[in-house]
Amino acid sequence: MIALTSVSGKEFYLNCDLIYRMEHTFDTIITLVDGKTIRVVNSEEDIIKKIIVYKRKIYTQLPESGGEE
Repeated sequence: MIALTSVSGKEFYLNCDLIYRMEHTFDTIITLVDGKTIRVVNSEEDIIKKIIVYKRKIYTQLPESGGEE
């Protein structure tokens, strides 16, 4: 999950796998896969960087497959 800030100034966490699209108007509007929209003050570039950092943490901590179970 990534930390974002709503237009009201409250920080919240979003499961980035639920993001369908982002667009920039005055704020950044995130559309989720279920069609709901969220307005945040974070830029698209900032959100993308947060997603990359989050995904890297997940994939670099995967156990190596050694055939042991």
